[in-house]
Amino acid sequence: MKKIITFLFSLVIIISVQAQLPRVIILATGGTIAGAGASSDRAGYTAGKIPIDDLIGAIPTVKKVASITGEQIASVGSQDMTTDIWKKLAVRANEIFAKNEADAIVVTHGTDTQEETGYFLDLVVASERPVVLTGSMRPATAISADGPKNLYDAITVAINPNSKGRGVLISFNEGIFDAREVMKLSTTKVNAFGSPNTGPVGQVYDGKVEYYMSSMREVNVKTPFSVQADTKFPRVDIVYMYADAPPDMLDMLIAKKVDGIVIAGVGNGNFNKAYMDAVKRAVSAGIVVCRASRTPSGRVVLHDEINDDELGTIVSDDLTPQKARVLLMLGLMKTKDKKQLQQYFFKY
Repeated sequence: MKKIITFLFSLVIIISVQAQLPRVIILATGGTIAGAGASSDRAGYTAGKIPIDDLIGAIPTVKKVASITGEQIASVGSQDMTTDIWKKLAVRANEIFAKNEADAIVVTHGTDTQEETGYFLDLVVASERPVVLTGSMRPATAISADGPKNLYDAITVAINPNSKGRGVLISFNEGIFDAREVMKLSTTKVNAFGSPNTGPVGQVYDGKVEYYMSSMREVNVKTPFSVQADTKFPRVDIVYMYADAPPDMLDMLIAKKVDGIVIAGVGNGNFNKAYMDAVKRAVSAGIVVCRASRTPSGRVVLHDEINDDELGTIVSDDLTPQKARVLLMLGLMKTKDKKQLQQYFFKY
């Protein structure tokens, strides 16, 4: 009888402790972190093969620090990430926080487009509660797979009280990055991510989270943007500038009657005369054209070598072309006024 009472008492304590742990829901989308390869010592693998419950099972000690549940939103390599999956993530994340289903969200994601998804969520998830993205550079079946450590760290970041109100974060290789600022800088290295303009906002090591800085941009709780399951996004395309580039791609997009074009220009968002003439045609056709830069750091400023007022263009500020596309898509859902769109780029 004493053994039964002791067992029941211990069970009550365990349940009580678990009830007090921070609640984290992991939204899985696939990627290398869920990848499986034929050999542990070769780079080849198929992304998104391993379900989220198995990934959680690889880090059993995390259950001591958080109450974890997982949901499979998608199972794709991030090169196949779509706006439909973005919508599912955003709708579910906002629902989780609105219904108080969790204290934080972790998103597992492939690395190729992780920075775009992170920035998109930063613009449309209206909550101070943490949303943290992570992934891996090595598949789960590889020698020294980095996925389990990255996932454990991301959960650690997500449940840290100091992570609230910072917008969406990327936790990778012990660095913590602002989703707006981060970009993938290496094709294969495990330290694949960095923020060229600002550096990391903090680090996570040995279960401890330290922050060094905060973004001066408005965080997601104040966002004017929102999406629903049936939201239809404007079409915005990116055109890459290079030496002696012809205007064919721009003219094709004008013929397609797209809503917006981001030009990955050279240097300070510059482009040649052929592009200049094509941009004038695009603007005359009612297409919003944003000047960005293929250069990985620095800002694209108004009225430098190009007179944007005269040309009718806007600039990306320090957003990369791929992130400028995200913001322009969302901005065009609210307005086509170029002054307002430009303010979005300076504010978010």
